[in-house]
Amino acid sequence: MNFDELFGHLGQHTVDGLAKGSIYALVALGYTLVYGVLRLINFAHAEVFMVGTFTIVGVWSLMGATDSPPLGTLILLLVAGLLAAAAASGLTAVAVERVAYRRLRRMNAPPLIFLITAIGLSLVMSEAFGLWQGRLVVGMPTVLERRVVFSIAGTDVTNTQLLTVVAALVMMAGLDMFINRTRYGRGVRAVAQNPDTAALMGVNKDRVIALIFLLGGLLAGAAALLWAVRYGNTKFNVGFILGLKAFTAAVLGGIGNLRGALLGGLLLGVVEVYAATLTSSNWEDVAAFVVLVVVLLFRPTGLLGESLGRARA
Repeated sequence: MNFDELFGHLGQHTVDGLAKGSIYALVALGYTLVYGVLRLINFAHAEVFMVGTFTIVGVWSLMGATDSPPLGTLILLLVAGLLAAAAASGLTAVAVERVAYRRLRRMNAPPLIFLITAIGLSLVMSEAFGLWQGRLVVGMPTVLERRVVFSIAGTDVTNTQLLTVVAALVMMAGLDMFINRTRYGRGVRAVAQNPDTAALMGVNKDRVIALIFLLGGLLAGAAALLWAVRYGNTKFNVGFILGLKAFTAAVLGGIGNLRGALLGGLLLGVVEVYAATLTSSNWEDVAAFVVLVVVLLFRPTGLLGESLGRARA
């Protein structure tokens, strides 16, 4: 147990963990939106994120992206990557809901059927990309070279860390305002609280459900861009472990709670980095799930535990 390394560079490890957890949080928001409205665990959401990463590879390849491009080209690459990944992931999420889940809902299928369908979709999408793109790691150009932006008390904050954390916080704040302060957000909360009553009041349930899948997909696409900037590679099963951790983050914060997903993601990232520093990187996945089990033993509803239907502005 390397306590000297952990406490000697605690600030640095915390910043690393927050940057890592920000990506978990953005993906976790997709899980928590769907569960908050449908009480459905959409395990295919991990592959929605994966589609976003491969979209970025394709767009950057078409644009001739290179390592460390000029500032103007960098901004263009980031904006184009964000728009393309968000659009691809958003449309994929909506297609998943339209093709699979909507028909099951109309048949009043039991929850277990939804769960099996979600797992099946996840495997089909992952293996389809494995056949199409190959099963090896696909590299991306390092468009944003990692540089120290500022230092606080001996803790260096790099541009990629700052971009990841700030982007996640801004998108989380935007989603929170949309759900709590707009007409469409009231519809989402109404369906989450009581879908039958919401339908009687004129809320189109199918549109609301399509909206939450779209929102989750857009956030997954944004997370894909941050992943590309931070890690610079992807793979056909890149969403598997990340999806499990994002789901863990959603449960940890209180699944169905938007702010809980953010809190759970950030906390999970910090715990993983601390565990990897104390022991080795082989133990960071174990530490993440151990923390989840411990928290749920004492607080089964998660840290915040408020459902989307009861969220208040």
